Amino acid sequence: MLVLSCRPPIRLLARRLRRAFHDSRWPGWQVIIGIETHAQILSRQKLFSNSLNSGLGEAPNINVSPFDAAFPGTLPVLNQDCVDLALRTAIALDSKIQTRSSFDRKHYFYSDLPAGYQITQHYAPIALDGHLNIPNRDSPIRIKQIQLEQDTAKSVFDPHTRTSNIDLNRAGTGLLEIVTEPDLRSPEEAAGFVRTLQAMLRAIGASDGNMEAGSLRCDVNVSINSVGQPHGTRCEIKNLNGVKFIQAAIIFEVQRQRALLSNGYPVSQETRGFNSDTFETFKMRSKEEALDYRYMPDPNLGVIFITPERIEQTKQTMPELPWATRTRLTETYKLSEQDADILLSLGGGQEGSAVAYFDRLCKDRNPRVVFSWMVHELLGRLSAAKLTFADNPLSESQLGELVDLVHTGAITGTSGKLLLREILANPSQKTPTERARLMSLLSHDELDVDDLCVAAIAALPSEALAFKRGHMNVLNKILGWVMKESRGKADSKLVRERLVALLEQDRDA
Repeated sequence: MLVLSCRPPIRLLARRLRRAFHDSRWPGWQVIIGIETHAQILSRQKLFSNSLNSGLGEAPNINVSPFDAAFPGTLPVLNQDCVDLALRTAIALDSKIQTRSSFDRKHYFYSDLPAGYQITQHYAPIALDGHLNIPNRDSPIRIKQIQLEQDTAKSVFDPHTRTSNIDLNRAGTGLLEIVTEPDLRSPEEAAGFVRTLQAMLRAIGASDGNMEAGSLRCDVNVSINSVGQPHGTRCEIKNLNGVKFIQAAIIFEVQRQRALLSNGYPVSQETRGFNSDTFETFKMRSKEEALDYRYMPDPNLGVIFITPERIEQTKQTMPELPWATRTRLTETYKLSEQDADILLSLGGGQEGSAVAYFDRLCKDRNPRVVFSWMVHELLGRLSAAKLTFADNPLSESQLGELVDLVHTGAITGTSGKLLLREILANPSQKTPTERARLMSLLSHDELDVDDLCVAAIAALPSEALAFKRGHMNVLNKILGWVMKESRGKADSKLVRERLVALLEQDRDA
């Protein structure tokens, strides 16, 4: 009995080892991946100045202070909101928060770096040694460190004049750099890590995580080695701003390094870019080491001291994390994992998100019914209009009243869908009940279902004859006629029963 009970875990372990070391896409090779994520901090002002953070579409160089432009004699002033959001992130990632952290200057010269250095945390980051659990993986991804740093400006190339212009709006924007250990082993795990991190940052309000807008960017380090051999030479792929691009870049880079090593050529340590049109990586420069950046402590910024009391206070104000939300949705409301993920994908755990909207709707209502109306009907209508859940004009009280009208039988499900479409197309201050009354959708006792059924049979004689001859499917057309004439007020189940009774009565006669 003891031997038999041990067999399933051994087989399971063997399958996991085969998956880890024998990917069918590159048999005999092991892929080692680490990710450096740069998340724009969701604060109103920049990290070291009182300039406002810029959004997409703003005119260039309008949110720039003298410090952002590196004017001589200007000094940085640390934005405490950025520190608070960094603390939230460190707590969510179960990291060791450093009671003492500081800033350093990372020197390099490029046109989008006005001062010739970037302020970051190289020697004493704000947090170390965290972890993040991702789907379809038993062990967590280790987080090496979390650090605050400022963003650079943006170079904009003009193809007509063949010149590059510098937009300083983004210069000095606060970033969280989250660095993993090289624990990831496939493009799919990398994608899972980024999606999970993105959801977590949104849930705690640290970043909006919008990769398309550039507020979440990833540098991916990739190396390969023969199974059982030491790790190979890593290459860093810079500024990937989409999950599908991350996966494509890793796949191309693995195949490139595999081709080099298989033909006896070494892999050079270098920094590479990614072409989103061809899905290929390309060489940018030889990989720099820490010495190349000439790190030095920033003389204008002091030390950040974080007390245990401040850490505890931050923990008390933490919102619900995505993995805790998922558990609550599945256990409290009995949603499936897939349904819970749909709600989470519409927004984190913040007030006003899809989850909070759902929570308020579920008070004294059936969660499955609420989910169906919220996701299948409301979200379906919004998607058809090319709108997102953030554009939803219905308050939870309005949708809740609509659901209640259907549940109590005041209107039919068909009428409810018609009412929802009308409310979305023409928003107003009227309640769903008032709108239903104006649209004559409220069910009335005087609605004569028998008269409607008789009229339908008379209006569709060929369909009625076909039914009497055994063609049962034509009943749906007769039923549709009744529902249309009643404007959805008739109970479809009752109508079907009465139609069958009337048609079979005529056949027997």
